[in-house]
Formats: sequence, structure tokens, C-alpha cells
Amino acid sequence: MKTLNLSKKLYLLREYLFPLNCAVCGETLLDEEDAWIGLCGECAESFQVDSGKRCSACGRPLISELDICMSCRKIDGNAYDSMTLMYPYTGREQQVLKAYKFGKHRSLARFFSEKLLSAMNGFQAGKVLPSGLPWIPVPPRAGKLKASGWDQVELIAKTLEKLYHVPVRRCLKRLASKTQKELGKSERMTNLKGRIICSGSVPEEAIVFDDVFTTGATMNACAGTLKDSGVKKVHGLCLFYS
Repeated sequence: MKTLNLSKKLYLLREYLFPLNCAVCGETLLDEEDAWIGLCGECAESFQVDSGKRCSACGRPLISELDICMSCRKIDGNAYDSMTLMYPYTGREQQVLKAYKFGKHRSLARFFSEKLLSAMNGFQAGKVLPSGLPWIPVPPRAGKLKASGWDQVELIAKTLEKLYHVPVRRCLKRLASKTQKELGKSERMTNLKGRIICSGSVPEEAIVFDDVFTTGATMNACAGTLKDSGVKKVHGLCLFYS
């Protein structure tokens, strides 16, 4: 605990010497807890999950009285067994993720880790995720770690391990393929077919986590590979959805 407190003080000192400021509002981070997560207290508190009714298939908020959203009515099931999505990828939420991925706000990995863990308790009735399960990060595209030196999901995985002792299992690997963000919805659904492979042993049940859920193609590919490798149940968990 003393080591953690010292680390927070060092982050406050770094913020004083080389300020990055709050990733949302740009205010100077004068509190060690704020510097630790890269957000001022007010902006951090503003991240609240919509606790209304969600689609039983993809986890997005529903705007109708039906149990499943329009998008999911058009597809024939998913490989994952449940999906928990937290924040819409718009406005402030989009800004904070871009600051993390493309800026220098790597301390946001701690903020994101806290939020992912909070989802375990469930923000919707019947949506509590099982505790003690291995967490499996969605693998980066081939060559990304070598090219950029880091991956945003892997840094969150390391943070979950180090600070919260979450059991992380890196048993998925992504082979070379086109970047998903450059493709349309129909192309995304087929682009990763056969491109996610399993390496190493797998658990019977697991949580697969990612930063953004768009069409669900990546999560489906990961869940499908895990199911083919012997995993009986896969729970998806993502910070943002579009």
C-alpha cells in the first residue's frame, strides 16, 4: 500500500513538472488521485452508466419496449453469451478515449480499469458478471505492438493485473488482416473470419474485454474462437459502444 501511495505522489510531481492536465476539461490536476487517473474529480464523476433497459443480445440501451434492438434482430445470434457495454462513444467519452489512445494520457488506463471492474457489480438487474473468472483481452492487430510499442487494451490488462490482481489470460492472437475501422459493417463481419486464433490453454468460462464495441464483429470472432477451443461460456465487456 505504501508503494501505491508513493506512486500516486510521483504522478502528482510529474503532473507538476510536465503537466498533461485533465484529459476532458484541460484543468490542472492538483490532487494526487486526479493525477493518478488523468482526470479531475468533476470529470471523473461525470462518467455515469445509463442504467436503463438494455438489449439482451448486444447490451446497448434500448429505445423500444422490445427486449432486443433493431440491429440484433437482423443477425442470427452471437458467439458470446452476454455483453456488457458501458459508455456511448460520443462527445466527452470519445474525447477521453482519443486522449488515451492517441495522446499521452496513459494514466487513463487506471481510470478505465476501475470502470471495467465496477461493471462486474452490474448496473442493470440480472447483469452481474461472475467473479473470479479469467479476463481475456481482445488481441491487437498483427504488428501493432512492434510498430507502436504499446496497445491500449494490453495496458489496461496489465493495470488490472498489477493493481487489482485480476487473473488475465492472454490466449488469443490476431493474424494479419485489414484494420476493422477502415471497413463497412458487412466487411467487418467477415474480415476476421479465421484470423483470431487460440494459443495456450483456455478456461471453461471467461470475460473477454475491449475498449470499443462497434458492430460486434471482433467480439464475435474472439468468442467464436474460444468456443471452438473448448470454452463453454464467454462474457463480453467493453468500455464504449457506437
